[in-house]
Amino acid sequence: MSKPAPLAEQPQDDLRHDWTRDEILALFALPFNDLLHRAHETHRANFDPNAVQVSTLLSIKTGGCPEDCKYCSQSVHHNTDLEPEALLKIQEVLDAARAAKEAGASRFCMGAAWRNPRGRNFERVLDMVREVRELGLETCATLGMLDQDQAAQLKEAGLDYYNHNLDTSPEFYGTIIGTRSFQDRLDTLEHVRNAGIHVCSGGILGMGETRADRASFLRALVNEPRHPESVPINQLVRVPGTPLGDVAELDPFEFVRTVAIARILMPRSHVRLSAGRSEMSDEMQALCFFAGANSIFYGEKLLTTGNPDTERDLALFDRLGIHPV
Repeated sequence: MSKPAPLAEQPQDDLRHDWTRDEILALFALPFNDLLHRAHETHRANFDPNAVQVSTLLSIKTGGCPEDCKYCSQSVHHNTDLEPEALLKIQEVLDAARAAKEAGASRFCMGAAWRNPRGRNFERVLDMVREVRELGLETCATLGMLDQDQAAQLKEAGLDYYNHNLDTSPEFYGTIIGTRSFQDRLDTLEHVRNAGIHVCSGGILGMGETRADRASFLRALVNEPRHPESVPINQLVRVPGTPLGDVAELDPFEFVRTVAIARILMPRSHVRLSAGRSEMSDEMQALCFFAGANSIFYGEKLLTTGNPDTERDLALFDRLGIHPV
């Protein structure tokens, strides 16, 4: 299985990093068919339009997170009846990784509910990365904030991708999270890039943000020094007991529009349909694939929330003529 090329071998000099919010809002204002046509042309020029990269995400440490993210079932600030669990043993992680590979996943992602990893727990994660990579899988981790030394250690262990979402726009961010700043997130992404690890960064739609917020969120991503190599677009999973448990649903067409615009802005990034797929119809997912989404998470569970199972995904791929990579 091919590994991601070193960042130095992936020049982005021909890609824009100077988008304005008004330019992005103008894309949102396009007729739906015109927007999808433009996005699909962009997608087809850069990727096999019928290939979808498949990842599996495992929660290696669940619950007890000190952050106050209003969407998250794992926060200690919310009463979601989620029982905290200790960091998994390495063998448990390897068993899950082998099962993911057998199911067709090419990347294995490990997520831990921490503000930032520390001490022996971080050392164990480094061991997990080394051993999962030995299985021939790409590796990804999401562990909270990192400093530059931690990013360098993860790179040395063989980490291919690090996920750290911006979540939403700089303007709306403080409405959703109070325990870390938007700049904290940008700093972690800078440390990851500096270490030579591929960046996985996106956000969550449907938290009560406006279209202008969605444009500003995308602008923050695309105007980073490098476009994220992977861009997860999540639909809010409304978890009872969280402050966003009863927020109004986002218009599905607005979600598809956002996927399409992410494809136009970041033409060579993988755009991933992430959380919330269990609430999406097959037709909505098909529109997202046409609009440029070309990555998903396999499996029944996405950290602590539901996800379509592998058989349903494979059946949909078969109906659409899509093949997993």
